[in-house]
Amino acid sequence: MSAPQPALGSDPTVDLTVDQLAARVGMTVRNVRAYAARGLLPPPRLVGRTGYYGPDHVARLTLVRELLAQGFTLAAVQKAIAAEPASTSAGSLALHRAVMAPWLPDAPQESDLETLAARIGTTQVTDIVGVAEELARLGVLELLEEGRLRVLDPALLDAGIRGVRLGLPAAALVSAQRDVVELLEQAAEAYVAMFRETLWNDHLAAGAPVERWAALQVVVQGLQPVATQAVLASFRSAMAVAVAAEVDRLWGEHDPSELGQPPEQAGTQPASQSGARPEPPARR
Repeated sequence: MSAPQPALGSDPTVDLTVDQLAARVGMTVRNVRAYAARGLLPPPRLVGRTGYYGPDHVARLTLVRELLAQGFTLAAVQKAIAAEPASTSAGSLALHRAVMAPWLPDAPQESDLETLAARIGTTQVTDIVGVAEELARLGVLELLEEGRLRVLDPALLDAGIRGVRLGLPAAALVSAQRDVVELLEQAAEAYVAMFRETLWNDHLAAGAPVERWAALQVVVQGLQPVATQAVLASFRSAMAVAVAAEVDRLWGEHDPSELGQPPEQAGTQPASQSGARPEPPARR
């Protein structure tokens, strides 16, 4: 005799079958099972050969769905979930969403390879397939069926397209971005460690009082613009140093006359030195 199944829409604390769980969170059963196989969902409670899911499973899948909708890659979601115990409660998952909210990228956008090629400035879709695959590996976009794609980080893709339209090779930009991502991950770890070793440890030492959560969330939200401004300012300074060093290297390896002059400098040079005959004044 099979175990009775709770009716969908009844008390949310009762167990749900996989079909009822999928319906409750707005997913397909196939996706629920795929996420469970990836370790994104704790094992169900087994009654015979039937698995039953509870409110914690609902909360976990809701978090997965929301993070994916906000542009996180599946790999990033896996990494975030892996840091949580399998028995994470609905309350702690809600806290996780609140802490993550300031750092989520813009909402993903649907597009296709033809549109991406046009934005880059080419009519040949085959020219950008390799670049699109690299962007997918970086988590900037997700390749779908029939040439369609989902842009997971629209702002980053826009920056890359502007670089290509300036004349920089797309493959070189992707390669450089891969190096930049590694460096920025180290910067992110530094800020997270700072928060953990100061305010978070103080919070735990005080017994994690509920009344402090709101203040901690304010700090997390405020840290986003602070960290962004600090990283951007540091990057500008580092770029100035790197460009100056590169100019010194070029001037050391070449005679300045071999390198020519930038248009701004050439335009200010007297005509007698440039060898050009001065233009007569225009008649009125």
